Amino acid sequence: MKKPEFYMKKAIKQAYKAESIGEVPIGAVIVLDGKVIASAYNKRNSSHDATSHAEILAIKKACKKLGDWRLDGAEMYVTLEPCPMCAGAIINARIKKVYFGAYEKKSGAVMSNYRILFSGSLNHKADAEGGILEKECSSILKKFFSEKR
Repeated sequence: MKKPEFYMKKAIKQAYKAESIGEVPIGAVIVLDGKVIASAYNKRNSSHDATSHAEILAIKKACKKLGDWRLDGAEMYVTLEPCPMCAGAIINARIKKVYFGAYEKKSGAVMSNYRILFSGSLNHKADAEGGILEKECSSILKKFFSEKR
């Protein structure tokens, strides 16, 4: 079994694709049985769609590929801690575990603030692990925003 860093590097490549088109550099990949079944990056600006986060786009691709809305047994690797919207989508898609790079202190909904994936009141729970290649994931975002200012 490959280490989480292996797949996080693939998510980081997606983040760089986002950056190359002027999007906030966040990338995500979904893995099932050791194989990447979907990858995506933020496209909110280019799509003019507030829901076009990397996680949502990756979930849509994975569901289409599998022909099912349930992603039982799948893992997600994302460069930034998911927001509440994405955490909700992760729960609804039945993703087994989320690995993320940088923590999002303001709107992180996995560990930093809301802990949505662990809520006992929802119909599914997902495991999570943060800080995977955190420095690299964080530096991509810091560089992007410092150049915007």
